Amino acid sequence: MSPGRARTRGRRRRRSATGSGGPTPGCDGHARQDAASGRSCRPRTRNFSARLREGSAVDTDVIVVGAGPTGLMLAGELRLGGARVVVVERLAEPTGQSRGLGFTARAMEVFDQRGLLPRFGTPEKSPMGHFGGVQFDYTVLEDAHFGARGIPQSQTEAVLEQWAGELGADIRRGWELTKLADDGDGVEIAVATPEGEQRVRAAYLVGCDGGQSVVRKAAGFDFPGLPATRLMYLADVTGCDIRPRFLGERLENGMVMAAPLAPGVDRIIVCEDGTPADDRPRTVGFDEVAAAWERITGESLAGGGADWVSTFTDATRQVSAYRRGRVLLAGDAAHVHLPAGGQGLSTGVQDAVNLGWKLAAVVRGDLPDALLDTYHDERHPVGARLLMNTRAQGMIFLGGAEADPVRKVFGELMELEEVRRLLAGVVSHLDIAYDPAPGAHPLLGRRLPPRPLTLADGTPTTTTDLLHPARGVLLDLADDPDLRANAARWNDRITVVTATPESPEVFSGATALLVRPDGHVAWAAGGKDSRTMADPHATAPQTPAAAPPEVPQPTAAEVAAGIDGLVTALHRWFGTPEVA
Repeated sequence: MSPGRARTRGRRRRRSATGSGGPTPGCDGHARQDAASGRSCRPRTRNFSARLREGSAVDTDVIVVGAGPTGLMLAGELRLGGARVVVVERLAEPTGQSRGLGFTARAMEVFDQRGLLPRFGTPEKSPMGHFGGVQFDYTVLEDAHFGARGIPQSQTEAVLEQWAGELGADIRRGWELTKLADDGDGVEIAVATPEGEQRVRAAYLVGCDGGQSVVRKAAGFDFPGLPATRLMYLADVTGCDIRPRFLGERLENGMVMAAPLAPGVDRIIVCEDGTPADDRPRTVGFDEVAAAWERITGESLAGGGADWVSTFTDATRQVSAYRRGRVLLAGDAAHVHLPAGGQGLSTGVQDAVNLGWKLAAVVRGDLPDALLDTYHDERHPVGARLLMNTRAQGMIFLGGAEADPVRKVFGELMELEEVRRLLAGVVSHLDIAYDPAPGAHPLLGRRLPPRPLTLADGTPTTTTDLLHPARGVLLDLADDPDLRANAARWNDRITVVTATPESPEVFSGATALLVRPDGHVAWAAGGKDSRTMADPHATAPQTPAAAPPEVPQPTAAEVAAGIDGLVTALHRWFGTPEVA
């Protein structure tokens, strides 16, 4: 993109995702035959730019603003779906700051389903976690744990940036968004760069630029919620010889938390009662943090220093809509809250994985623009529940003496296994389900659990491995040739896999499962009705049913064959096949 504007008029063909001869997205970064089906994993070439009005222009399919974990995850997901993406980031280099120190169990599953988990080394999974400072064992819920611990956000960003770059994402650092315009046919932005102003046009734009989002403000999203009531300090301090306070310590004048990161380096959080706060960011130094620490604890940090210092608040806000026209928001740009348990980063990553495959399908032309409305329908309730649980934790953990009765009652409630199961599902994010229907199979709308499988030829695999290419998967668990034949029309969009689980009850007795690219089950056959079977994760209200895009009605033959539900789900989530 040259200064002023580099664009191509009219229709244009999609470039190879990673350049001539490079690996193909949708195949886990490798040009190969799909192991389960024997078909080539090449993406289709239809895209939004081929459907723009005559005489319009496009530089890319999607612009992502922000190269934090959410933006980088979204960039990778878009590339796996065959969409061209430009990421613009105002920082010339990553900060290198540790900030968040892990992610939830569900985020760990999401990284694993794209083959990314080994890039983090061997993450430590913590069975013990807390809610509002009250410790308990998260393994009370199947597959749950408190998350991956000790992984600095800088490492997460480095892993995701390398991955997105390998897939062909165009990441432009030192590019700061200054203007944004959605004309109904596309989005055009102006960015300030070291070489001067640049303009970029795309079919869609996604703001992943954090709690102070420029995109959110420029596009006119409202951001209702509660203003900040307290200011807190976050710092990695050096040479201070601090006693660990892993779950925090409430003292007369506030709360402090401390945990060693490396020899001579400690992460501290300082929350002094009565510290005024607002929603605007503040620049602070080590001396201010050290003074607040001493006022609360009586301990001096004199002689120490800080690798970095930041502030955060308990402001709780969420946009009313995750989409306005061709502009969408994800991560902290859409919701801000008190940090608790690595949930912010993890929710942003899951926003990206929910949106990425849908946006890629739309720009490819497989599905109508209305599919993007399901992103709001599915993720907005998740964000609202995140704000609810973090605000509750703040009241329990940070409240003064007036909160002591609440803490006492909460401590008694935590003795109940049902309460611990509910809260483990909330914080681990394992309680999330999209569009459940009353009486449907227990897995419908939930993520396909990570389980071992044996393919028809005897090869061992896992459900996680099947999701690496970010394609839909029809999992035939009963070796049903009719099922496979009826799904064959969608073979360019889904992978059909015949496999056997360790036992029929692994998937609640299901004989077949249709799984979306984000890992959520879109259709299930067989098994026990959820009204008569205890769902191990059914501890929380479910998200409301999303309004589906217009889909063709099943034919009489499909109804007679008992596959009308499958065909409807395939049309809804993967579009009308090119070959009838």
